[in-house]
Order: sequence, then structure tokens, then C-alpha cells
Amino acid sequence: MDAEAVRSWVEGWAVSRGAAPPVSEPWGFTVDVGLSGQVTRHVLTDADESLVRELTETVTVPDTWLKLFLPPRTVASWAAPGWRLDDDGFLMSALLRTDDAVAPDGYRVRTWARGGVTRVLVLAEDGAFAARGQVAMPGPGCTAVFDQVETSPAHRRKGLGSLVMRTLENAAVASGSSSAVLAATVEGRALYASLGWRTHSPLTSLVRDVPPQRREM
Repeated sequence: MDAEAVRSWVEGWAVSRGAAPPVSEPWGFTVDVGLSGQVTRHVLTDADESLVRELTETVTVPDTWLKLFLPPRTVASWAAPGWRLDDDGFLMSALLRTDDAVAPDGYRVRTWARGGVTRVLVLAEDGAFAARGQVAMPGPGCTAVFDQVETSPAHRRKGLGSLVMRTLENAAVASGSSSAVLAATVEGRALYASLGWRTHSPLTSLVRDVPPQRREM
């Protein structure tokens, strides 16, 4: 696994989501997220069976996440009871370049930056949400981290995902970044690949379940 790509993704993701700064661990990073559905995430740079078994047996806090760069079918057999697999994903990277980013007829684009994060919002002619995305740049010349790219189901297949990605790419280049990483869903991977992004590895999530009795309170 590319340790530098992982480090860049972890640091940029924390900036993008407003999470606590990552803490280095012997096996990777810990990030306090502070959300009800994700209290803390542990990113395992080089996970193996013994490490996954140890962590899933000793970590009991509900809504703790483990992020691993291994196929889900491999990880599933290692996890202790009380953990579940979340949606499959992939770690991807790209070298950045500027490109035209022109909105299709009937759409308009807004961009703004705050706290090291540039956000892109695409609105339909009536002002309805159409697409969005954001890019975090932890510092000048750092690897940019693309995040939370999504298109409304009502506005898909109109090139809006590509528009968002190109707009984010232009913003990252303008801020001094020449490379980027992102965590892709299964659905998003095809879009990113069509834009020149390459897949580094699977990105599997294990989540510590909330006990049923606590979930009902």
C-alpha cells in the first residue's frame, strides 16, 4: 500500500470534514470525528489478520470505524462479533491539470473557499440542488483530497459529476496542488476512472455496531 497516498488522504479528509487532526499510530492513524454515527475512525495502513482481530476484539465503543486497504471478503472473516461491513470503496489518485469546466444549459455553478476547503455547488435553473463536491488542501503544494462528490438522482447523466470534478481540479491547481487522492464508492469509481484517476486499492470499512438496547433508547 502507498503509505504517502494514505497519509495524504487521512490528513485531507480530516480537514474536509472538520475532524480532529490525525494521530499517528504504530499501525496507521486515529481520527476523532465526533459524529453520532462515526465517533472515531482508525485507518490501518498495513492491516493483517492479527491486527484486525486484536482491534475488533478490544475496541468496543459503538460507531467506531476501521478503514482498511484490503478486499471486504478478506476482512469480513477476521472481524470479531459486533462489527459489520459498510459500503465497499476504493482509494484513487490522479495528477492534476486544468481543464474547461462549463455548466450545461439550465445549470449554474457556485464555488467558495473556507478553512482550507473549496466547495462547488451546481444548481438547476429553478434553484434546486443538482450536484456538489469539495476539495481540501491541508497546505500549499500538498496533495489535494477530493470529497463528498454527489449528483442528485434527478440530474444524473448530464455531465454534472464531470463538471464538479473539473471545477475542483482547477481550484486545487490554482492553490498549488499537482496531485490528488479520494475515496471512491463503487458507483463513483467509473466516473473518476473516465477522468484519468487510477485505483490504488480497495477501501473497506468495518463499523462497530450500536447494541440493540442502546439503539432503542
